[in-house]
Amino acid sequence: MKQQDKNKVQDIIKEKVALLPSEPGVYQFFDASNKIIYIGKAKDLKKRVSTYFFANNDRNAKLQVMVNKICDIRHIITPSESDALLLENNMIKKYQPRYNVLLKDDKTFPWICVKNENFPKIILTRRKSDDGSKYFGPYTSVGMAKMLLNLIKQICPIRTCRLLLTPEGIAKGKYSVCLDFHIGNCKGPCKGLQSETEYMEFMEQAKEIINGNIGSVTKILKSRMNIASKKRNFEEAQSLKEKINRLKQYQSKSIIVNPSINNVDVISFILDGNMAYSNFIRVVKGSIVQSYSIETRLAIEEDREVLLSTMMMEIKQRLNIELSKKIVVPFIPDTEFDKVTYIVPQKGDKLKLLKFSEKNVNAYRFERLKQMERIDPEKHIERILSTVQYDLHLKEMPRRIECFDNSNIQGTNPVAACVVFVNAKPAKKEYRHFNIKTVEGPDDFASMKEVVHRRYSRLLKEGAPLPQLIVIDGGKGQLNAAADSLEKLDLIDKIPVLGLAKRLEEIYFHNDSIPLLLNKNSETLKVLMHIRDEAHRFGISFHRTKRSSNFIRSELRTIKGVGEITAKKLMLRFKTISAIKQASQQELIDTVGKRAAELIRAYFNAHGSKKE
Repeated sequence: MKQQDKNKVQDIIKEKVALLPSEPGVYQFFDASNKIIYIGKAKDLKKRVSTYFFANNDRNAKLQVMVNKICDIRHIITPSESDALLLENNMIKKYQPRYNVLLKDDKTFPWICVKNENFPKIILTRRKSDDGSKYFGPYTSVGMAKMLLNLIKQICPIRTCRLLLTPEGIAKGKYSVCLDFHIGNCKGPCKGLQSETEYMEFMEQAKEIINGNIGSVTKILKSRMNIASKKRNFEEAQSLKEKINRLKQYQSKSIIVNPSINNVDVISFILDGNMAYSNFIRVVKGSIVQSYSIETRLAIEEDREVLLSTMMMEIKQRLNIELSKKIVVPFIPDTEFDKVTYIVPQKGDKLKLLKFSEKNVNAYRFERLKQMERIDPEKHIERILSTVQYDLHLKEMPRRIECFDNSNIQGTNPVAACVVFVNAKPAKKEYRHFNIKTVEGPDDFASMKEVVHRRYSRLLKEGAPLPQLIVIDGGKGQLNAAADSLEKLDLIDKIPVLGLAKRLEEIYFHNDSIPLLLNKNSETLKVLMHIRDEAHRFGISFHRTKRSSNFIRSELRTIKGVGEITAKKLMLRFKTISAIKQASQQELIDTVGKRAAELIRAYFNAHGSKKE
């Protein structure tokens, strides 16, 4: 598009933005080919859309690219903000704009299904169909779902056969009882031995158990037990008592907080680079009766409050449920739902529930990442590097990262280490050690300046590949020292450099006094900490080797007649004092000559060896 035409389009857009109403609704951005590239919702359309064009804040690179492509704006006014969120969610699914979030769910998790048929049975399934059946779940654990079905089987005599029972077939004696009837797990509705009314009473009890209403089922069983006891039907009373005990055992395992917490939804949230994850749990009388997790890929930078609202609406639609009147959240989302109260807990049982949900969403995130790594390792690496690039606002994907660490203990033997990561993995053959040559005494800043200058002046001279990111182990002082060397080499604007301070894992950038603090679960932070710790390990091992070597050499120099050259020859040949002491006289002569060998042997015979 020519600049003149571009200016004309921008003027038209500004006019449209100025005419937008200050009401809730949905807005759509179109590109030059009249294709929707982004859909968003707003409490105030005019205020929200204006931020894309008139805000003076630094933009995310992808967001700026999208804004530059906008050639038209359209909007739809809605009665409320929650209606706008629902409409936005539906429109995103229909049009799938390039810059909107991509939602994925845990659709492989199982559901408990109450079939829509005569004398309905209860089954475990991974597929939902629109056949009128009632679905409960999904369950993050197959074991938990099976345990629930087994409990129902012990409490409620419901059929498990696959027969499609019809009143006509039952009347004609078309069916036969199975083993479940003979062992007391079924009352034989297939032979007309149980009425549909009685059967549906048991089915309602089963639904109550699935929904977590253990108390109501226990109350019914206690009433039946008391009646059986009064009628002196002690065998039935004992059977009912055992069922009550089973329910109590199950309840004791499933309750994680105060049973008085009833009809509460809990939604946790993790933002990790360009991925967001959310877990939903429903709590009835202290028991978790439902759990669901989804993930979102961000095409452009979004506020976490907006993302949480989007994910809440997605959960609501996927599970086909109404959200509870009380929702426990880590922070207040940007959308208010009718008659819904948000709770951000600071302590107590509700905080325990939120932590429980966060544990689940972390497990889900870990499972998804491991699954991706196993199925497509290259895609997994691309995703990690893309996340690092996104979090650190890098222009290029950091396929090659180099990290520097200084090492000196009590000012002795100052050394430095450089480790290299390629595609987020250690490239150990490219690790390098440095002896500090131009600095006297313990001066971390000067040492860092020397090492960085030596490293990159050599790479430039050899025409070797440069990294896309340099990490310095330390805070602003070490970072500024490294930046000075890069500036002298005319690399400061070509290679991003950051410092990682260990105390709070703060990330400092050159010419920026405010550190970046990433979430402790952030993959980007884990990559940076890994490479920093590897540089520290590599530097410390070299420092210890050098100290040990200097200690041994200094002991050899105490032997009268043994000079620096002789000590060096011994070190190269034997490595340790113990090896020198145990060496034969001929080995010593071959290494340093007869006279020196005699002096060394005489010394060790007289003094022994100091501890290495």
